[in-house]
Amino acid sequence: QVRLVESGGGSVQAGGSLMLSCVASGLTSTSVSLGWFRQAPEKERERVARIYMRTGSTAYADSVKGRFTIFQDNAKKTVTLQMNGLKPEDTGVYYCAAAIGIASTSADYRYWGQGTQVTVSS
Repeated sequence: QVRLVESGGGSVQAGGSLMLSCVASGLTSTSVSLGWFRQAPEKERERVARIYMRTGSTAYADSVKGRFTIFQDNAKKTVTLQMNGLKPEDTGVYYCAAAIGIASTSADYRYWGQGTQVTVSS
């Protein structure tokens, strides 16, 4: 069974930082994308970043460019989202998701974690 486990969520003041981690297990494909999504109240789920594990290619939402960084460890099994300069609008439940190939839309992600809450206060 494929399992994605997120950690690192919490509460932080505006301007602070958090690091989210996602450990993926049960994925045997060598062409997997791991993405971070967030869902805030009154808004649709949004992809904030993704990494194509085979090449390290990354993509970011415009709203987080320059503040968030997604990277993988040497084993390519753990993906981290480093979030700096957090803003209240970054508040939401953050989900790790996996897709086969280079994912484009949320529909491409077949496997999802349980989510971790990120709260940024003013």
